Amino acid sequence: MSRDFASGGTAETSASQSAVAEPSVRELPGAVLFACTTNAVRSVMAAAILRHLAGKRAYVASAGVRAGAADPFVTAVMDEIGIDVSQHTPNTLRDLHDTSFDLIITLSPEAHHQALELTRTMAVDVEYWPTIDATAMIGHGTREQTLMHYRGVRDQLFERIKKRFAFEGGPTV
Repeated sequence: MSRDFASGGTAETSASQSAVAEPSVRELPGAVLFACTTNAVRSVMAAAILRHLAGKRAYVASAGVRAGAADPFVTAVMDEIGIDVSQHTPNTLRDLHDTSFDLIITLSPEAHHQALELTRTMAVDVEYWPTIDATAMIGHGTREQTLMHYRGVRDQLFERIKKRFAFEGGPTV
């Protein structure tokens, strides 16, 4: 398989095209890493969702290009669907002690670039899932409006993970 899957098949696929074209469904890898910019929102949600759906069938981790701070909005919207992320501590790709992942899913352009650089001599698949940064809403609306933005990111990730790894039934958002 190729090292780089961008939703439509090339790294240059635009965000609007990638929303339509999904990668084909494949089996659940043994070890998956979700990476984003600060490991505070997108990668935290995605990793927690996959852990919830996959149980012990896969090792799932998350990391960022830079370490951010724990985000209380993430904790709130994940609690709404029964997934506890309150103990998450943001870490970076450099903090990873083991880099033997079967699949790395990047959720921001910066993380995608870093993951490709990190894995250039490794046999690992890298997929790019462009995902909105919900933190852009902070300070630009009410608390409820901000939470709605976070819920949108959560729900998008939940559906994409279910589709990508062929999880049927079970919890929905």
